[in-house]
Amino acid sequence: MNYFELYDLPVTLKPDTAMVKKKFYELSRQYHPDFFTNASEEEQASVLEKSSMVNKAYKTFLNEDETIKYVLQIKALVEEEEKYNLAPDFLMEVMDINEQLMDAESGDGGALANSEAQTKILLNDIYDEVRPVVENYKEGITTNAEMLRVKDYYYKKKYLQRILGKIAQLRNIAPRN
Repeated sequence: MNYFELYDLPVTLKPDTAMVKKKFYELSRQYHPDFFTNASEEEQASVLEKSSMVNKAYKTFLNEDETIKYVLQIKALVEEEEKYNLAPDFLMEVMDINEQLMDAESGDGGALANSEAQTKILLNDIYDEVRPVVENYKEGITTNAEMLRVKDYYYKKKYLQRILGKIAQLRNIAPRN
């Protein structure tokens, strides 16, 4: 049983958060271990497993990136610790940003701001390429080729988020004037 089946929701890349919360509270009550204290050990173990799954699903559904990753996993398009090869043109853009970050590390505050701006523009650009697929995903209708574009977006976004994390870290350690 996957998270969508557990929550009785259609497979989607953007679950309705109000529905997710409603289902979470409903399932949390239904599978709360305290209600099964007099049940057999086997039944208690099963309920504990379901309760854990309800919580994991909830965390996944409330995080867009985790939801995308989860759908890609159930479609067997992403594996844990996969070494994904990004397109050379994307890597060249990112290399330029990383070079600016090296300048920022040596005290160039303008380079830090420029790196952040370029990274955010690139993030928006890569999302724009898959926005129709992400926002209009339909199980059985969305093609494998479209999902592979979402996979590419997912890995590019992870890469760019690491850069934004490094920028945030540099801001925290940079001397304040």
